Amino acid sequence: MSGGALILLALAIPIGGAFLIWAAGRVALLREAASLITACALFAVVAVLTPSVMAGERPAISLFEFAPGLAFAFEVEPLGMLFALLASFLWIVTTIYTIGYLRANGGPHQTRFHICFSAALAGAVGVAFAANMLTLFFFYEALTLSTYPLVAHYGTEEARLGARRYLAILLSTSIMLLLLAILWTWVAVGTLDFRAGGILMGAVSEPVMAVLLVLYVFGVGKAALMPFHGWLPAAMVAPTPVSALLHAVAVVKAGVFTIVKIALYIFGLDAIRDFASADWLFYVAGATILIASLIALRQDNLKRRLAYSTVSQLSYVVLGAAIANAHAVMGGAMHIAMHGFAKITLFFCAGAIITAAGKTEISQLDGIGRRMPVTMTAFAIGSLALIGLPPFAGAWSKYYLVRGMLDDGAYALLAVLFVSSLLNALYFLPIVIRAFFPTGARPFPAGGGIAEAPKLQLLAISITALGSVALFAYPKFLFDLLEPLVGP
Repeated sequence: MSGGALILLALAIPIGGAFLIWAAGRVALLREAASLITACALFAVVAVLTPSVMAGERPAISLFEFAPGLAFAFEVEPLGMLFALLASFLWIVTTIYTIGYLRANGGPHQTRFHICFSAALAGAVGVAFAANMLTLFFFYEALTLSTYPLVAHYGTEEARLGARRYLAILLSTSIMLLLLAILWTWVAVGTLDFRAGGILMGAVSEPVMAVLLVLYVFGVGKAALMPFHGWLPAAMVAPTPVSALLHAVAVVKAGVFTIVKIALYIFGLDAIRDFASADWLFYVAGATILIASLIALRQDNLKRRLAYSTVSQLSYVVLGAAIANAHAVMGGAMHIAMHGFAKITLFFCAGAIITAAGKTEISQLDGIGRRMPVTMTAFAIGSLALIGLPPFAGAWSKYYLVRGMLDDGAYALLAVLFVSSLLNALYFLPIVIRAFFPTGARPFPAGGGIAEAPKLQLLAISITALGSVALFAYPKFLFDLLEPLVGP
């Protein structure tokens, strides 16, 4: 099968899966089987594309043209391959977790839940494989719309308000800012194709580039740069599998992926690196990293603490794109994958605690590690990975970010990274410590009463936690895949 046909198959599988789930209706076993088979099939197709991309090929297909030179088209390059692999693999694990979570917790509209999950992955794959900004924008918006019912899933007033805020921020930023930037680029350059070295360099003046950079960066609301980050904590009203989807599999990764893609193929790394008017991005990303970490420290609700941690961690990727040298971009791109495995582990653990213990607040977790050792050990692994300590995945991405900062003599940004890592430790490690070494007046007893979450949830948690270790131990695949982005 040709590369173009595989791209179309990858897009068709989750859409077809959504119809299968709808056909299964209320027959839970059929619905769950359709979800899991669809997830596995998507990953298989994406995996088949991988060797050719690593060999230097760029599988592509164009479906039709909106105007001469403006096609609805797809092309697979290394960064898109990384995002598609991450999203499709973690979708399998999330599906396993979701089945266990919904069986244990129940809830309404489970068929709709699985259908929207499948549609969201179609949007993520479309973003990953888009050959130009217009195609990417179409799937970016489809991803927003398909995840809205998931955020509003419970149907409570709190859920509806959170979902409206989610939709309002993401649609307003993309339509008012990102779409304007896309149209301006098309008028100025005559193309929206992703090209190595960028399409804006030499085609527009520096003041125009400065304005376009602002529009693109803040128009990608899914990257959660302050002050357009409020949708992310608002979306924590959703069920925990949705939180995992938003934070690790699709939505936020689509945001930072788009930022890096714009840096590489719209502006070009040379333009951003030599562009004095781009320095403001250092300050915005650095401020987002530190402020979100400080807010996370104050959150007693576990999911909200994880949400603000995500806001902070996403800006590591933005910072790598802003520094725009080889090491920094490698670090930022690697962090997309490494954050994905670590953060999904933490959200899975939060959901397991809700399922098994009914607890949502950190202050309620004294001694819970005695009753849920697998869950809290996995939580410790995810925490250490995001802090950036070996032998866990985040150590590699932070190492390359540090090298990129040293290459540019960006010592202030280096200080931001180190302070942020310290803050990561301050808001993650106390959770682990109090879970295993309780100091509160009413810790969980060592005896009966609380047990681990259902086995399917534990299986998913174990897979992603081990993934955080494996990415540290075997990073060569990521190096080889991403090296063409930055050259030898």
